[in-house]
Amino acid sequence: MSKTMTISTDTMRILQPYPDIYAYYDGRMNKRLYSPEPNWLDDGAYTLGTASYAIVSEGHALVYDTHMSLDHARFIRNHLQSLDVSKITVVLSHWHTDHIAGNEVFADCEIIALAFTADTMAKNREALAKRNPSISPVIMPTRTFETTLSLQIGKRLVEMHHFDIHSADGNVLWLSDEKILFAGDTLEDTVTYVSEPEHIATHIEELKRLRQWPIARILPNHGLEQRIAKGGYAPELIDANRAYLERLTGPHGLALADKQTLKEFVGLELAEGAIVYHADYEDVHRHNIDALRKIRAL
Repeated sequence: MSKTMTISTDTMRILQPYPDIYAYYDGRMNKRLYSPEPNWLDDGAYTLGTASYAIVSEGHALVYDTHMSLDHARFIRNHLQSLDVSKITVVLSHWHTDHIAGNEVFADCEIIALAFTADTMAKNREALAKRNPSISPVIMPTRTFETTLSLQIGKRLVEMHHFDIHSADGNVLWLSDEKILFAGDTLEDTVTYVSEPEHIATHIEELKRLRQWPIARILPNHGLEQRIAKGGYAPELIDANRAYLERLTGPHGLALADKQTLKEFVGLELAEGAIVYHADYEDVHRHNIDALRKIRAL
């Protein structure tokens, strides 16, 4: 992302769902930040609403994803400095643009990611530079792991776990004592964005595996601001995301999806309160339908 471009953070909201846990939420404001032309920042991250997180303890902060721009990342770092944080460790949930765009602001910090994430970032370095807006230079992780890793952040023990959901390199954070899951993009509200349609069957099985955990609350990167502020989602969010994928890939899923709006397609989960309808996810739903149809045509 160009260093000369300034992206407004006037609509950035700092939420505090738990003591010393901060969500940096921006978007869902019926405006555009970057350009009137189609681009990933406005049409995905900002439109759908994006949160990055910080876990702070004893002057040490874990930053979970560096947000959608360098300016958003600077906002996060400035806030942490106001809290007298002297050490920052960055953890990446996966390699997609709105999760790594601010990495350069934290280039002097340890950046931890799955080895799979680092490999994918390296392979897509040129593609990321060509995105609109561009991510260049691509600041790489400085430490990688394969499946699980535990990290001490002050008094808090944070676990990282690999889940192949949404993206093959999904990395969630788990606070086992408090039973809080930081989900990255493995879970979304209103519905998951299907970025790897060829792996949907795997995603469904991985969602079943995640549902076995003793989760009390879930903090996703894309969700309703008010729910995040009040402590996150119930574990039924996992059921809702899985039900959507199962319904979409069922024998008559695409035919049903063609006849219904997203609001109708996930009506049961909306009525149960597991998810909340956000109209901009209608476009995500259409994308998911098209992505699945293309795979089936091969």
